[in-house]
Amino acid sequence: MNESAEAFAPAPVHWKVVIDAVDPHAQADFWAAALGYAVEDNSALVRRLLDGGALPAEATVDFHGRPAFRDLSAVRHPDDPYDAYSGTGLGRRLLFQRVPEPKSGKNRLHLDLHPGGDRREAEVERLGALGASVLREVREPAGQWVVMADPEGNEFCVH
Repeated sequence: MNESAEAFAPAPVHWKVVIDAVDPHAQADFWAAALGYAVEDNSALVRRLLDGGALPAEATVDFHGRPAFRDLSAVRHPDDPYDAYSGTGLGRRLLFQRVPEPKSGKNRLHLDLHPGGDRREAEVERLGALGASVLREVREPAGQWVVMADPEGNEFCVH
């Protein structure tokens, strides 16, 4: 990279993966358990918005005994920083947003899980107990993995 390109290089961009879901809260629970992540607690922000009249009650639900946004739920890596004011993660996150229609067609983007060592079979079993299903096992010269689907049918791989 030349000096002028470096001078105009953008700062790293904060990002999250957003996944459409019929039930964002159930998806958040599944993926938090699958990844060892924490479901974000936005209840303080939701309460402030409700109290200030900026959020109607019908836009909220009770989730794990606390108010939450009805149409959104997110999970974050437990070691990553988060904004204490809003409960929003500032690092590795998955955000589930409510959509009216169920998943249709093949994913254009998916997660690959790497449990490490010889733990693939045990991990597939554990994820199955959480509600995932095995779609197929792949054995290729490049490697082996299991293609699974989460409770709403989104494909992911376990290597």
